[in-house]
Amino acid sequence: MTIHAAARPTRSTRSTGWVPFALVALVLVPAIAGSLRLVELAGGPHLLPANPRISTSPVPVVVHIVCAVGYAIVGAFQFSAALRRRQPGWHRVAGRVVVVLGLAVAVSALWMTQFYPRQPGTGELAYAFRLGFGSAMAASIILGFTAIRRSDVARHRAWMTRAYALALGAGTQVFTQGIGTAVFGTSELTTDLSLGAGWAINLAVAEYVIRRRISSRRTSRARTKVAA
Repeated sequence: MTIHAAARPTRSTRSTGWVPFALVALVLVPAIAGSLRLVELAGGPHLLPANPRISTSPVPVVVHIVCAVGYAIVGAFQFSAALRRRQPGWHRVAGRVVVVLGLAVAVSALWMTQFYPRQPGTGELAYAFRLGFGSAMAASIILGFTAIRRSDVARHRAWMTRAYALALGAGTQVFTQGIGTAVFGTSELTTDLSLGAGWAINLAVAEYVIRRRISSRRTSRARTKVAA
């Protein structure tokens, strides 16, 4: 009788991997800034520059900050393949939470863009970027949710990846605005283009990941056919 040794679990099945932690790290700076703003609105010390827009109508920004932090953290672990395999139930429940949080982030961002006074130092281009990318995030979440309801996992992952990439724009904008100011100086156009660059870079990376995932699946299917 032949006894087969139990296969050792691979690294991908033992841990959640480094990707979720890298995604959380990307939004660390805006998350800290948002948390300080919440402390300020709750009556704490004023550690950030005054913003009369927020003081006048705090509810939308509170919803935006709380939901954005939750979306960034919970959403990051939705990209762990090992966690999805080990805890499929958790992935489904967390996915529903992510949909609600993500839509709240997008809608509150669009509301603030439309009804808050224009942010000082930004122009019409930033306004257009915020409306366009905010709407794209909301649409991506809805399309992703619709896809999984039809059991179309590939399209679900693609649309949710795009939505999450757009949500993480604030993290990338920390770098694009810093670089833009250092290279081109301070101006309305520089600020607007730096903001747009943050969303565009994230979306480009998301599309690369999506295309690479599709290519990997095709290669795997081709190898399976050859082996068969």
